[in-house]
Amino acid sequence: MSAKKNGTAKNEAVEGLLTQIQQRLERLYGETQAQEIFARLLPLLEKRRCPSESLSEADHPKWSQKDVFLITYGDTLYRDESGESDGRGEAQKEAPLETLSVFLKKYIRKSISHVHILPFFPYSSDDGFSVIDYTHVNPDLGDWSHVERLEKSYDLMFDLVINHISRESLWFTDFKANRPPYDQFFIEMHGDEDVSKVTRPRNTPLLVPAYTHRGRKMVWATFSQDQIDLNFQNPEVLLRMLEVLLLYIDKGARTIRLDAIAFLWKELGSHCIHLPQTHEVVKLMRDVMTLVAPHNLLLTETNVPHAENLSYFGEQDEAHMVYQFALAPLLLHALHRGDGQYLTDWAQNLAPPPSGCTFLNFTASHDGIGLRPVEGILPQREVDDLITNMKRLGGFVTNKSNPDGSQSPYEINIALFSAFRETAHSDGPDQWQVDRFICSQNIMMTLQGIPAFYIHSMVATPNDKEGVERTGRTRSINRRRWPLETLEALIESGRTSNAEVLKRLTNILQRRKKHKAFHPDTPQTVLDLGSDFFALWRDGSGKSALRFPLLAIHNLTSEIKILDLSLIDGMDKASYWVNLLDNGGVAATETRYVMQPYQSVWLMPETVDDVSALWAPETD
Repeated sequence: MSAKKNGTAKNEAVEGLLTQIQQRLERLYGETQAQEIFARLLPLLEKRRCPSESLSEADHPKWSQKDVFLITYGDTLYRDESGESDGRGEAQKEAPLETLSVFLKKYIRKSISHVHILPFFPYSSDDGFSVIDYTHVNPDLGDWSHVERLEKSYDLMFDLVINHISRESLWFTDFKANRPPYDQFFIEMHGDEDVSKVTRPRNTPLLVPAYTHRGRKMVWATFSQDQIDLNFQNPEVLLRMLEVLLLYIDKGARTIRLDAIAFLWKELGSHCIHLPQTHEVVKLMRDVMTLVAPHNLLLTETNVPHAENLSYFGEQDEAHMVYQFALAPLLLHALHRGDGQYLTDWAQNLAPPPSGCTFLNFTASHDGIGLRPVEGILPQREVDDLITNMKRLGGFVTNKSNPDGSQSPYEINIALFSAFRETAHSDGPDQWQVDRFICSQNIMMTLQGIPAFYIHSMVATPNDKEGVERTGRTRSINRRRWPLETLEALIESGRTSNAEVLKRLTNILQRRKKHKAFHPDTPQTVLDLGSDFFALWRDGSGKSALRFPLLAIHNLTSEIKILDLSLIDGMDKASYWVNLLDNGGVAATETRYVMQPYQSVWLMPETVDDVSALWAPETD
């Protein structure tokens, strides 16, 4: 195609996106307001428009089998003193973001590609999710130069904490002072409205007092009295958040995570969750990102029942990725009970993501293990049993309020490594904690999508009971802050769970990223080999003629199990299969394959038509 034709095609694509953005604004605010807000948005977009000849997302590869996310707070690791002088003979503290960079480079660099730095902005509560200022780095963590340094080695994910802002923010201060435009930035209520239909993720009051220059007012606060919801019925709010989105892209964010996005738009008389306007805002942000950074990714965070979560793929025009929220509680249940039937049933019925979309698979994060995602998947008796056993292991349960005034469990708060200390059938801790934990991570890594590891899973951090006592918040049990010297001593000893888990996970990840079967777009077929196992093909079908089939089988029990692999359809496609995890192997005609407790095997054919199709070149 000639340069002139290229330019014409690009101009048409740009005009198409701009028209679509304007139409979305009209659906949200009507034609008059949409025109005004679009006129103010357009210069921001023109200044940042992608210089690429193609704005088609198909021409900008989004992911591969080499992609792995690490989730961490900016100050999960800290060093009190760096030993460097400030010129007056006094030692300076090393910025925690710099400490994080040092740790990742030393221990994890070759195993991950993306780093999700949880909110690193000035905040007043909720460990960063009550943002005071969206545009600055919390000086206790470092500054933008430290973020930029991380961006040179990793693709970064930033949180756009879009639903609410801190009570201590200047925006809310100006709201209380009745200063335009902030006097219309929040949802002001009388306090006697019927809000019983509103879906609640917490058991705190939905309407909280604010003392303003106009007297005592009640404002909407979905999550806490310190996190005041923004009023997106005001287009000025949306424009301001689009400016923040563009700033984050300018600062190096490859992925934008829309925090608590499901609750964005409020309409009295509705459930105020997943409203059509909320989906329209997500689509609009996708369009904006396509225009200015078509290689970037949009991730929605919606800790809700599974089908509701998947709705944020839209018609391939909303999120590029959604979290696989049901996975963590189902995995925990399967390995705790030694019974994978519910996990297998769910995975067999899991629809593949739409083209151009994928799942972000994870087993732990800064939040708890959500229970809403398994509604309709796990019977209530199984959920109740899981809660009881997690409490026995030192965990807590957070409740949410229901429309009828009752409360029900919302999430389990526990460090994942501690959650695997024992099983429902054991009388106490057993010798299988590390193997059971690694099995859970292996299963997560085999599923279609991109794996994400919470940093505390990578280093086997146990429950932080002191953190809970210090903060009074149950989520602190899984948010330990490690002195770098302490964690390094545990890792370097080589004899701790921290060392063993880190070594095994990084080794597996480096093996995994070489194999095209793990590409996020490679289909999966889940097998039912009985409740003792979780197994799947990564090639679409065990009967497929694809050149990179992989069979993954996991023993979910603390017992030795025997499998007849010759009964598995597809094994006859190769005479000998190599286990990627230990370089061992097995003949397809094997009649007695012995699996050790919690063992995983990832089997690939010993020979293929084109070896280059099987292995992807390794790069740093």
